[in-house]
Amino acid sequence: IFQVSTDHEIARELRAMSGWLDEHPGLLELVALDVRSSEGLKQGRSGLSIDSILRCAILKQYRQIDYRGLAFYLGDSVSFSEFARLDPRRTPGKSTLQRLISSIQPATWEALDRCLLDQAREAGIESGEAVRVDAAVTNTAILAPTDSGLLYDAVRVMVRLLKAARKAHDQVTFHNHQRQAKRRSHAIMNARTGDRRYPLYVSLLEVVVKTQSYLEDAYKLLEKQRGMESWRAQADHYRPLIQAVIQQTQQRVIEGERVPSTEKIVSLFEHQTDSIVKGQRDVQYGHKLSLSGGESGLVLDVVVEAGNPADRICLMPLLERHRDHYGQPPRQLAADGGYASRANLAAAKAFGVEHVAFHKRVGLTVAEMTGDRWLYNKLRNFRAGIESVISHLKRCFGLSRCNWKGLEHFKAYVRSAVFTHNLVILSRRLATS
Repeated sequence: IFQVSTDHEIARELRAMSGWLDEHPGLLELVALDVRSSEGLKQGRSGLSIDSILRCAILKQYRQIDYRGLAFYLGDSVSFSEFARLDPRRTPGKSTLQRLISSIQPATWEALDRCLLDQAREAGIESGEAVRVDAAVTNTAILAPTDSGLLYDAVRVMVRLLKAARKAHDQVTFHNHQRQAKRRSHAIMNARTGDRRYPLYVSLLEVVVKTQSYLEDAYKLLEKQRGMESWRAQADHYRPLIQAVIQQTQQRVIEGERVPSTEKIVSLFEHQTDSIVKGQRDVQYGHKLSLSGGESGLVLDVVVEAGNPADRICLMPLLERHRDHYGQPPRQLAADGGYASRANLAAAKAFGVEHVAFHKRVGLTVAEMTGDRWLYNKLRNFRAGIESVISHLKRCFGLSRCNWKGLEHFKAYVRSAVFTHNLVILSRRLATS
């Protein structure tokens, strides 16, 4: 007759997390501002309170499920519906969940995380005096790019725009070369030598340029037509990207010249994606993250870097952000070997850090960094813990790959994963203290 939540470990964690959220109702105002601004003048209502929206976002990251799965569990699981403060007989659909959860901005997630870290400091769980720093990469939802694949994507996008344009204007004419582009792309991938690929690339480029001319003609016809604002916005977004793909293919394949990685287009759909190479390992396509952690296992800060800056460049900005939050620099700092340099050591010491330990000394002595071999070894071992924190974030909170589109949504995804991770860790620590 009655539905009673289970005493499972996950249910206990959800109740502990729910208790923390109940203790901080003021945070809901930040979420409300984002949701209301994104809703704009839309009619109707979602049936979800601001509290439920935030809780559903946390559930999604906590259990690493998609929106379809989240909608199912909200209606099927008593623990989930209780945590989200929902009536299990009336649960939102996946589209509603996606629209509302994605409206929460990165700055809001950061403010939520700052509040959580402040409580951890007040409770004596995390003082912020000892900090360990490392970098990681979160991939975007793209395949490994190839010139032929990008050219085929360009044809697909242009044909889609041309079909929409023809429905709006009878004078839009074009030939659909998508199948021909697909065959050329597959032939290029199967070609074993550069001599065989070269004429195929020339043919594929001709198809792309021809389709591009159709799109330019359609754009001129619809440039001032009413009701086509959305179509023109899409065309304005893709036209420069397609032109950049054509130019980089001509430069790389036809002319045999190198294109700097900072100038490469690796995806038409996630054009902000960076090419990240860590050491001699494989190239990753996503964004570089600089993370700092404390003794409690909490992530104290995360920064989504622009491009692929060297680790040593990212150290002092992290320390400055730490000081802005905690009011003072950390007393002890442990960092990976990529951050090691004599300039960084001098800057950190001048900043107020008493003891610095780099995993690789690169010519620095223990006396210069900590002055004590035992303390250096302790900090070096302490630094290794950030590796497990990053692994936990990637395996359990989805930080290995982000499926949300756009740079701002990417930052929101990263921030939501870090906040959910910290909320789980803090709830566990409070439960055992």
